[in-house]
Amino acid sequence: MTGSRRYPDEPAGPFQEPPRVFTDREGREIEIRACRGEVAEYDALVEMYTCFDPSDRAQGIPPARDSRIRSWLDTILEEDCHNVVAWHGESAVGHATLVPDDEAYELAIFVLQEYQKAGIGTELIEALLGHGASEGARKVWLTVERWNHAAVELYRKTGFETSNAESFELEMGIRLAEPEE
Repeated sequence: MTGSRRYPDEPAGPFQEPPRVFTDREGREIEIRACRGEVAEYDALVEMYTCFDPSDRAQGIPPARDSRIRSWLDTILEEDCHNVVAWHGESAVGHATLVPDDEAYELAIFVLQEYQKAGIGTELIEALLGHGASEGARKVWLTVERWNHAAVELYRKTGFETSNAESFELEMGIRLAEPEE
């Protein structure tokens, strides 16, 4: 469906680039940093995804088994993808990624269950969009289950607009830069 995807006419943002530190609604200090592909980051992400609640997985993502988690991370941590990680101390508690897809990037975000509903998702998305824009990303899209009202509202608040609502999922897009001439 890449050829028919629509994006807003006006760019959203600007979004602050990571690193950024904030206190979440539970009073925890959370730091968001761009992922640099270090071994400690990789191991912390494997640990986070190993603890991920299976009920929060969609279409098999994130994978459940250790070997599949590592294979998936090997793909999305590649050089042409953009990643940010939310840290609580030395623990990864959230991860968001932009994966190249034709002329745009697909966004995916994951926050550990015990850290959800604390404002981390909003900060993580904004940091990812700031990081992506600084790396040259111009357009971003995502899909979300239409009944996930909290996520849909979060994306709208960030600047995403619905571009396709013809299935059980909504497709949403955001523009980060002026259209190219």
